Amino acid sequence: METGDLSAWYLPTRQPMRVRWSKGVITHFEPAGTPPPPAGLWLAPPLLDVQVNGYAGVDFQQDNLTVDDLLRAARALRADGCATFLLTLITDDWFNLTGRLRQLVSLRAQSEELKSAIAGWHIEGPFLSTEPGFHGAHDPALMRDPKPEHIYELRALAGRDPVLLTLAPERRGALDVIPLAVSCDMKVSLGHTNASAEILAQAVRAGATMFTHLGNGCPRELDRHDNILWRVIETPGLTVSLIPDQIHVSPPLFRLLHRSLGPERIFYTTDAMAAAGAKVGKYTIGKVQVEVGSDQIVRQPGKTNFAGSALKPSDGVFRAAAMLNCPWQEVWLRYSQTPERLLGRHRTLAAGERATFCVVRGIEGRDWREVQPYWNG
Repeated sequence: METGDLSAWYLPTRQPMRVRWSKGVITHFEPAGTPPPPAGLWLAPPLLDVQVNGYAGVDFQQDNLTVDDLLRAARALRADGCATFLLTLITDDWFNLTGRLRQLVSLRAQSEELKSAIAGWHIEGPFLSTEPGFHGAHDPALMRDPKPEHIYELRALAGRDPVLLTLAPERRGALDVIPLAVSCDMKVSLGHTNASAEILAQAVRAGATMFTHLGNGCPRELDRHDNILWRVIETPGLTVSLIPDQIHVSPPLFRLLHRSLGPERIFYTTDAMAAAGAKVGKYTIGKVQVEVGSDQIVRQPGKTNFAGSALKPSDGVFRAAAMLNCPWQEVWLRYSQTPERLLGRHRTLAAGERATFCVVRGIEGRDWREVQPYWNG
């Protein structure tokens, strides 16, 4: 439906608003009249996920992807409340990784729908720690130190698209390439790292602003006196992503991180792989075979460490709220406006803008809600 008229409670301001649109474009966005909208009807910004490795059976780490494959994943993400995302590529041989990025940029350019859905690119590796546990599902044999030529090549391949680069700052040369990446209009996130507190602080001074999926990309057993969790919590200037599936970060740790960091330093991501939005079974993340059970936990066969998630974006909001024992309205913006701000984007609902938003319907006092996404009306 490209034309519509809706009155609901606008989540960012908690005010009753009326939005009207025609041919997919908002024509009016104004205070709602009387009577006010139903108490359980909300108008919310669409979700933005900065780390999606695949979705709906589509693995972004493959070389034979088509436009139709990407559209299937993008449409499934949109149906689950996520209008835009950073397509994430993980550690591989540098030639293979850059060739994959080149192909994906070309596929995206062939579809206006994909241009709108894929906000940019997240390169997670190969500049990560090779230490056991810290490398996660990434192949340590393919890790390498970052060099200026890597940054220039990524920027050339991505053109003017947003790029988020996750690296381990303790790698040789990392503290030198962080300011270079920032000068090339990239965002730098730290992750899969066992960096000392001093190196973390140096990385922030160099321009790093985020930390990738805190609580993951580290061993199951950590030194109780000095570990990467405590170091990140004590490092000002880092906004951390958390996977709110109640699996990757336990509910007690999830609550403690919110208390220690403060909600302004937290945003959410799925770290989704091909099994997200798909059936239970066997999948791949690049060359890595993984299994997904009915518990939605993604593991490599015979191993205990997690390998991406099967979480749907809208489910992540409600699971986060359940862990924090708060209304979902209090956490939604950590999966929409907060990552938008971190990436330097400023999506708004206003006359002349595309009619892209989520309508959330619920029954007060009940643990039930329905997310209806609108994309260009």
